[in-house]
Amino acid sequence: MSDLRIVQLTGSSAGGVGRHARELAAGLAAENRVILAGPADVVDDVGNGVRTAHIDIADRPRTGDARAVARIRSLARGADVLHAHGLRAGALAALALGTSGPGPRTALVVTLHNLPVGGARVQAVAAGLERLVAARADAVLGVSGDLVDRARRLGARYATRALVPAPPHTHRPLEEGRRRLLGIAPEHQMILTVARLAPQKGLDLLCDTAGLVADRVPGARWLVAGDGPLRAGLTDQIVGEDLPVILLGRRDDVPDLLAAADVVVSTSAWEGQPLNLQEALAAGAPIVATDVGGTREVTGDAARLVPFADPDALATQIAQVLGDEQVRNGMRASSLARAGELPSAEDALVHMLEIYARVLG
Repeated sequence: MSDLRIVQLTGSSAGGVGRHARELAAGLAAENRVILAGPADVVDDVGNGVRTAHIDIADRPRTGDARAVARIRSLARGADVLHAHGLRAGALAALALGTSGPGPRTALVVTLHNLPVGGARVQAVAAGLERLVAARADAVLGVSGDLVDRARRLGARYATRALVPAPPHTHRPLEEGRRRLLGIAPEHQMILTVARLAPQKGLDLLCDTAGLVADRVPGARWLVAGDGPLRAGLTDQIVGEDLPVILLGRRDDVPDLLAAADVVVSTSAWEGQPLNLQEALAAGAPIVATDVGGTREVTGDAARLVPFADPDALATQIAQVLGDEQVRNGMRASSLARAGELPSAEDALVHMLEIYARVLG
């Protein structure tokens, strides 16, 4: 399906949402007219013939939302498909198209990238937005099976899984000098977590588990690559409890770290299609992770999965992997095999065009 007019809409993004929207827009622009709309820091400099438009869509409701709705309505006028990424962007798009007036109708596709998290008030607002999206979208895509099930329970006319592949990466060997700069001596084993330092990533569980691992594998060092709003509190906890955890901040050599790690660990409370674990699989890393959201859908049998909020179970699996080189080698082979089964960017593009064809009927 080609020569469509498509608007890709995304809100503020600190993770893979904006990257996915940019990647889709660039791929679709080869044979379609595409506008990528959203905050300037997310949509600028896409290239590939993609036109961009600035719309400020924040994580929380605010007074500027009325202007955003009007701007979305203007951009979508005459478009075949308006594809919104994220619950807030999807709800604003639903409001915009719901008051679009006479003329050819623009189909609405919404991809839900995250499970709503927060207190009672945040959850109540999110529930209302979910109902709005389910009622008005022609298709609701979820990055994990539980999000798809939620949309179906709310009455979405068509709900299915989204494909969100990680970008391809190459890695270089982590030479001894770089290991020392990271705080890893030759006698140390390296545990690695790649995550935004935010509530969803289970940082309390990470610290609790690190304390147990320190007793069971004294030679292990737990590196955390990423930054976020919880960094200051996490730093205080690491120092106060004397945990063997090293905060690296943002890194541009994550593929190298993943390939060099003795085990990659995810302590998340929820994940959709975690890009960090897709990258870990591609790097051939042994993986231990919490069995939440869509994690199992990504890793299959290649990872050791444990229930969330069970530090003893997590520490036990980490210790077993670190304690047996043969186990690690087998897990590396399983990771590489699983990586070869995951969808590519081309698969995601073909899948999306099939979705658009369906909603356009």
